[in-house]
Amino acid sequence: MSGCTGGSSPQARTPQQVSGDLPAETVDELQAAVEHAMAATGSSGAIVGVWVPWAGAWVTGLGTTSPDSDEAVTTDMAFRISNMTRPMTCDVLYGLAEDGVVGLDDPVSEHVASSPDLDDVTLRQLCDNTSGLAGSRDTTLPEALRTPEREWHPREVAAAGLGQDRTEAGVAFTDSDTGYLMLGTALQNASTETAAALFREYVTGPLGLRATTLPGRQAAEPGDPALPGFFSDGADRNEGCVDPREYTELSASYGFTDSGAVSTIEELGVYTEALAARVKDGDKPSERWSSPKPISTTSDSWYQYAGGTYIAGSMVGQQGSIPGYLTSAYSDTDNGLTVAVVLNNSAASDAVVGYLAKELAAIVSKVPAREGETAPEFGLPWTAEDYHQRIADGAVCPLPEGDGE
Repeated sequence: MSGCTGGSSPQARTPQQVSGDLPAETVDELQAAVEHAMAATGSSGAIVGVWVPWAGAWVTGLGTTSPDSDEAVTTDMAFRISNMTRPMTCDVLYGLAEDGVVGLDDPVSEHVASSPDLDDVTLRQLCDNTSGLAGSRDTTLPEALRTPEREWHPREVAAAGLGQDRTEAGVAFTDSDTGYLMLGTALQNASTETAAALFREYVTGPLGLRATTLPGRQAAEPGDPALPGFFSDGADRNEGCVDPREYTELSASYGFTDSGAVSTIEELGVYTEALAARVKDGDKPSERWSSPKPISTTSDSWYQYAGGTYIAGSMVGQQGSIPGYLTSAYSDTDNGLTVAVVLNNSAASDAVVGYLAKELAAIVSKVPAREGETAPEFGLPWTAEDYHQRIADGAVCPLPEGDGE
């Protein structure tokens, strides 16, 4: 989880991770938090990684691979990383810009000839989620759930969002999968390389990641071995989330450069920590994160978005869903504290897994340093208790009696 990584985009020096486990009482708190979220989402299994550079790590699988199986979840199982694909797509954008292939402020229409109406939207705005484009997921998800083996063209998915009214570009944050699908299309066209090849060149290759890929169009499991993924529809939720449909095999073309990538927990942790290490240029934000936008007019001032990531206090990361999986990862830009987690039922809002990542971060933020190490002086602008309750409030499956308090 530490070292200097090469390559134009992911190059950064990350904090040295002390070896050893986190204190037992901290692990108990972390496990209880994950199991609470598993119950709230109807997940039979979870994989979680928590790395505290000054205190130790906790990387484990919890639960079983399916509701009717006794096979234990293990940390080597691959899964779909959903919206953690977005910062990787932005890595490619900034890498290609550095190499002179595209300009950050090129209009989308320059690289996607079939979208002449997007001459006022730039590639940078697609990365920053300030394009003003509407989302496509609400329209396309029912079909993806009906036919997970279907192979999609990115423009086919994006069309659902492009056909809706949009707001003025560059003004405000709007969560839009459409934007990242169009960004991936533009980068492919400009470079004449596939998105998968671009990910290898600018993201996974420089970091030495082998299990992290953007798979091809044919429906397949996210890796071998794979964490099975499920979805509890309304009928199953009404019955207590006891018989969800399996979505382990899915065409990654549905998520493409928005949410189609796969990884393992160790590699997702490596990537997220390296990402956070690039947010600052000295004491100032680097160009990619220099103009963050608030999530909404009512959101906390410390919760913003830029560069393909949410900015939560001193941490950056993402949270999202893809059929079968809820995934989130965050890392602290100052000290390298990193959390990553996947739940194997995507029925709940993706906000829930983001709440869980923040709850885990809050739990370990106060862990004392090991002998010979020094804990940083920092604090997060939220509490574990706050996000624990938000998970309970967002539950779509039954919680154990008394666990919703």
